[in-house]
Amino acid sequence: MLNWAITFFIIAIIAAFLGFGGVAGTAAGAGHLLLQIFLVVFVLGLIFRLARTA
Repeated sequence: MLNWAITFFIIAIIAAFLGFGGVAGTAAGAGHLLLQIFLVVFVLGLIFRLARTA
């Protein structure tokens, strides 16, 4: 999921550089959403792993 977030951010940077503002905004929004989902899942995984080993 982190790979997809990074991919969307790269697409957003390239689209912004080429002048496609709408595509850049959409790709940046998608990348931001995927990054937030990744962080939530990552933190939950850490919490459950710590709870299981304790």
